[in-house]
Amino acid sequence: MKVAPVKPTVTFEDFEKVDIRVGTILRVEDIEGSNKLVRLIVDLGDHERTILAGIKQERENPSEIEGCQALFVVNLAPRKMMGEVSEGMLFDLGYADGLGPALAVPEKAVPNGTRAG
Repeated sequence: MKVAPVKPTVTFEDFEKVDIRVGTILRVEDIEGSNKLVRLIVDLGDHERTILAGIKQERENPSEIEGCQALFVVNLAPRKMMGEVSEGMLFDLGYADGLGPALAVPEKAVPNGTRAG
């Protein structure tokens, strides 16, 4: 893999605006008619969210991540895709570099809703 150049500098204040939290993936559901998207039902501690993720082609069995903790961006504006609304974004490592997927996960179990940073 060739390492991509570092993106332009952002201020600490800009970085602080991004709300990254740990959640547990409760369910992975197929989105009929989509060859990329799956619906993740995520426990974020005080509530559950639906987050759409384009991992269908990256994994032989997307449901293998059910029960896993992962990092999610939770303060993105809701986005409609394939007629459904996504309420955040999964941190999935490797895709931008053409690698097989890997979840960004805490090194040990922490309470759902724990903030990164």
